[in-house]
Amino acid sequence: MQDQVLDRLEIERERGITVKAQAVRMDYTAADGRPYVLNLLDTPGHVDFTYEVSRSLAACEGAILVVDASQGVEAQTVANYHLALEANLTMIPVINKIDLPSADPARVTRELEELGFLPGEVILASAKEGVGVRDILEAVVGRVPPPGGSSERSFRALVFDSRFDQYKGVVPYLRVMEGVLRPGAKVRFLGTQTEFTVNEVGYFRPEPVPAEALQPGEVGYLAAAIKSVRDARVGDTVAELGRGAPPEPLAGYRPAVPMVFAGLYPVDSDDYGELREALEKLQLNDAALSFEPETSAALGFGFRAGFLGLLHLEIVMERLEREYGLSILATAPSVPYRVTLNGGDVLTIHNPVDLPSPGDTLKLEEPVVEARIIVPAAHVGPVMELIQERRGLQENMEYLEGERVALIYQLPLGEIMYDFFDQLKSRSRGYATLDYRWRDYAESDLVKVDILLNGESVDAFSSIVHRKKAYARGKAMVERLRELIPRQMFEIPIQAAIGGRVLARETVRAMRKDVLAKCYGGDITRKKKLLAKQKEGKEKMKRLGSVEIPRQAFTAILKLDD
Repeated sequence: MQDQVLDRLEIERERGITVKAQAVRMDYTAADGRPYVLNLLDTPGHVDFTYEVSRSLAACEGAILVVDASQGVEAQTVANYHLALEANLTMIPVINKIDLPSADPARVTRELEELGFLPGEVILASAKEGVGVRDILEAVVGRVPPPGGSSERSFRALVFDSRFDQYKGVVPYLRVMEGVLRPGAKVRFLGTQTEFTVNEVGYFRPEPVPAEALQPGEVGYLAAAIKSVRDARVGDTVAELGRGAPPEPLAGYRPAVPMVFAGLYPVDSDDYGELREALEKLQLNDAALSFEPETSAALGFGFRAGFLGLLHLEIVMERLEREYGLSILATAPSVPYRVTLNGGDVLTIHNPVDLPSPGDTLKLEEPVVEARIIVPAAHVGPVMELIQERRGLQENMEYLEGERVALIYQLPLGEIMYDFFDQLKSRSRGYATLDYRWRDYAESDLVKVDILLNGESVDAFSSIVHRKKAYARGKAMVERLRELIPRQMFEIPIQAAIGGRVLARETVRAMRKDVLAKCYGGDITRKKKLLAKQKEGKEKMKRLGSVEIPRQAFTAILKLDD
């Protein structure tokens, strides 16, 4: 045993957040002496990992909604509450950290009552001191209905997660809906229509433990020497072959819709194959990640990857570097834009480089989200000012229990993608919380800002921004690049441009070799001849030379407002 035993990833322990949902099975003897088997799933809470939560809820009968005794009901709490309602789960509200000096359980109980809970349902707990743990477990066995499903029927199970084991191959995680699964059974994945013979089944305690069989309602895994990561998709149905009529697929869950796209490129082009393999294995463990090959004139071969948010992008980059030993470059992130061409065709653009010229475009639309921000009343002014700077449209404003306000806004996704969350925390002294969900596309006056180095466009730095913010964005980018690009033997102009119109320019001065050092006096014409020859050489070098762009330049684009 160790602290944070269910946080398996090193990055989870360092940051104190949950990134991956973890399954664990435990035996519990209730107060009346009856033994129970509990299958628990620990899920993340951050808005970028909502997909992990929705997948877990599809495999459960109940949910324990944990609320901080000092922070109270946050925007993420409300979002997860509605996810559990949609899944028709029994909910057990728990107020944790009641041992903190700043804890106010009475206020938080009233906030939970506003969500629809009864005062008698709320359980007070302190995980640190062990207070209330038995009450929570008693509530689970008392309130949550037992799983249904008959062991006499043909086996069917829902795949809610999977991982790659170098000895066993792809190992799908299952929630058994009906029937019994034993080693030696022949199964089919109904989504991919692939068939395998089961070598091993088991459950998690929290390490995998082999078992003789998996019964209805149990959560476990199967190993069947599945070699390809594409054969065991999350959300698929596993069914046993040869028993009765052809099985029907279970109602899975919606595939994740990526909200942010970025290019991932290996620093060493020889690592392209390893990067593909690492992304495929990571996709098994993180079904919200999507990717497809792309090429860049500046960076070579790589992948265009889709993420649920900037934190998701950051976590994936760190996992690729730590778990797979890869050095990765990421391009500036972008959101999907919808373009209607003059001929009536509609395109979805994930990469700014693919944006058609203005002459071919009838209209440009950007994604809009509905953002729910809960903030203390004292900080409403600065937060509303920030949202208006980001082109937000107010829809509602609700005063909640305990001097808190819920702001409902329509916000362009591109405006909250970079540093909105950091600015929100800064202006509210860390008390504001944000949750957002996809709304629709809305027409907007958007332009593509290109960055030119030595007169040539660098596709990795291109971005699509609102016309009013194009100058500020372009100026910030060229100033940051001037600091990061090292001086070379020739002068390097750095320009931000919209089409043929230059918005801002900075120049990296040339390194100068002292060609007159060997001249001790003598005729001035000889010195002029040497200087003219040097100038001619620099002009030629400028025409032929390529600009070296350091790795930090690509990561700095993500943090322009720091």
